[in-house]
Amino acid sequence: MLARKSIIPEEFGLPGLASRMPRKPVFRDRVNKARFIAKNGSCNLAHKNIREQGRFLQDVFTTLVDLKWRFTLVIFTTTFVSSWLLFAMSWWLVAFAHGDLDSRYPDSGDLDSGNLTRGDLQNKTYCVTDVKSFTSAFLFSIEVQVTIGFGGRMITEHCPTAITVLIMQNIIGLIINAVMLGCIFMKTAQSNRRAETLIFSRHAVIAVRNNCLCFMIRIGDLRKSMIIGATVRLQVVRKTTTPEGEVIPIHQIDVPTETAVASNSLFLLAPLIICHVIDKNSPLYDLSAMELQCSDLEVIVILEGVVETTGITTQARTSYVSEEIQWGHRFVPIVTEEEGVYSVDYSKFGNTVKVTTPPCSAKELDEKPSILIQTLQKSELSHQNSLRKRNSMRRNNSIRKSARSGAAGVRRNNSGLAVPKVQFFTPTDGVQNLNAVT
Repeated sequence: MLARKSIIPEEFGLPGLASRMPRKPVFRDRVNKARFIAKNGSCNLAHKNIREQGRFLQDVFTTLVDLKWRFTLVIFTTTFVSSWLLFAMSWWLVAFAHGDLDSRYPDSGDLDSGNLTRGDLQNKTYCVTDVKSFTSAFLFSIEVQVTIGFGGRMITEHCPTAITVLIMQNIIGLIINAVMLGCIFMKTAQSNRRAETLIFSRHAVIAVRNNCLCFMIRIGDLRKSMIIGATVRLQVVRKTTTPEGEVIPIHQIDVPTETAVASNSLFLLAPLIICHVIDKNSPLYDLSAMELQCSDLEVIVILEGVVETTGITTQARTSYVSEEIQWGHRFVPIVTEEEGVYSVDYSKFGNTVKVTTPPCSAKELDEKPSILIQTLQKSELSHQNSLRKRNSMRRNNSIRKSARSGAAGVRRNNSGLAVPKVQFFTPTDGVQNLNAVT
């Protein structure tokens, strides 16, 4: 049985009216993508399910240097105490095997008490003198390994076993000292410590420079000692999918920088602005201002060089996500010349100022150069208008100041003039004066 047709037309029904009603746009929060490199340069990467853990023990020295300080100090203390205890046990066994621990064995105390003559004491042989317990053996082990030598305990030539233990402890002690002290030195002189004084701007900017759309950052060195052969590399990390359907979660794309030398070597004497021209080979070529905010790309900056004072190669890293890239901004100048010396104001290191920049992508600018010309013309007109307003304000302020100074001068002149005194007489006073005259 066919359904009955409604008397009301379908376009005027409730479903039709609901479909034609304007819907409010739904704004969804953008999912924050995990950044590959943190702002302080640390890698945000976790290694899991490593089955061959023994590979780390094959390079013990590097493993010790990579450990945190608290673990290094614990290993440092444990190694020395363990070696002292081990050889203390060896010295105690040597003394026990030779009979030095026998209570009937004469010692220097019997000589002082008069129970034994000096000749009898000299006839007795010891491996180590004055080692009568494990505590004294432990103290002797410390004296031997750290070469203190208080003089109370010593080995004799009558015990070859003791001489062999002494040689072994000296050799093993030197190896432990070399490894532990070398580990401590390498941890204190690590190259990443020098990177703490290499700074990057908090934000990156995109603006027009030399009639091209450019991506710019600012780098600087807080120390007076320079970084020799400094080089800067930029990489864009994003999630991409190949035409075959393969998903690459971390696709690294090298980005060239515009420097005076082809090898990207920098003379990092003062803060520099690193510029990347967004051209056809750039991964930012197709991105506009709106598309950049919605993208999940990350720009990694790597600064490398040799420390002038130590000769150690150092590396500083940072990254910029889409929220940290300001479109239409430019860094303010911070280097000025004062009394024949160039001065750097680091309080303005990351400050930016808004400039007129087309919001379209670099690809659209190449296809339509008129957009850039119109933008530059508007920027020039706005700059001229701002200069005119500034000049008119200065002129008005100067006129007001001159008017105020002139009014103040007139007041001073009027105050210097003498005011004549005027005396008024009443009619009665005048009549009385006339009668007195007559």
